[in-house]
Amino acid sequence: MSSGGGEILVIKHGALGDFMLSMGPFAAIRAHHERARITLLTTRPFEETARRSGYFDRIWCDSRASAWNVAAWLGLCWRLRSAGFSRVYDLQTSRRSSAYYRYFAQPRPEWSGIARGCSHPHANPKRDAMHTVARQREQLAIAGIDGVQEADLSWLDGDISALAPEAPYILLIPGGSAHRPEKRWPARSYGELASLLAEAGYVPLLLGAAAENAILAEINALCPAARNLCGRTDFGQIAALARGAAAAVGNDTGPMHIIAALGCAATVLFSGASDPALTAPNGPAVRLLQRPRLADLAVADVRASLTNIVRG
Repeated sequence: MSSGGGEILVIKHGALGDFMLSMGPFAAIRAHHERARITLLTTRPFEETARRSGYFDRIWCDSRASAWNVAAWLGLCWRLRSAGFSRVYDLQTSRRSSAYYRYFAQPRPEWSGIARGCSHPHANPKRDAMHTVARQREQLAIAGIDGVQEADLSWLDGDISALAPEAPYILLIPGGSAHRPEKRWPARSYGELASLLAEAGYVPLLLGAAAENAILAEINALCPAARNLCGRTDFGQIAALARGAAAAVGNDTGPMHIIAALGCAATVLFSGASDPALTAPNGPAVRLLQRPRLADLAVADVRASLTNIVRG
């Protein structure tokens, strides 16, 4: 398909890290189909960020209905069929998103993804062993889109006038998926690191969603000099804080992808429960530390990753 007009659909539900790693592909699709109307099918947490990116003309939110919710499935089927899409880029490539291919009547639109019978299948048998960025870059190349660049988040910003201290600060991101506690460095270790950073003249800024309040509160109790911003930052404000931070330390979790992409010196902590070769944040100043059990990762090792940044 040429870069002319028409109706294009992009599917990307999330999660946050994967969504941010898709910003380069989003930009490449927009550039390739510069005169088309591009619709993104995503989930509610990413609606506003997708709109602000400027890569899409329409944002549709997918409720990802349960199998028993027949009305929701039929509604989505009708919406997809009636939109007149000529090409679909499935960047989610899940069982659910691949099933949407069958929602379209014959002749189905051109489809880039892994749905059986689609026109532009990403059939590399090693695709699941590729980093997300490399996998999507190869998928789009098969569909005729070359030159996918790294994510450009220069447009992502927010008001941090009430959040950023005047003193130098370092971001600490101790949260992560609630159902994956093995991916979290212990709160006591973050508390010890925060105290060391405070002694060196930095304000530790604790970032996390409201659901992570208990973890951040525990760290704050161990290091009263830290500033707890739990539940107070959206994606744009995280980006703005990253631009001004001396460094950042965090678990394998979504906000670290924003922070790393903006060039902040980011130390990302991995347990044996995930593979950084597949999902590590991309950025010019990313350092990875991995242990089979994050409880065995010494505070001194994390502090050493900041040697060229933190004085004292």
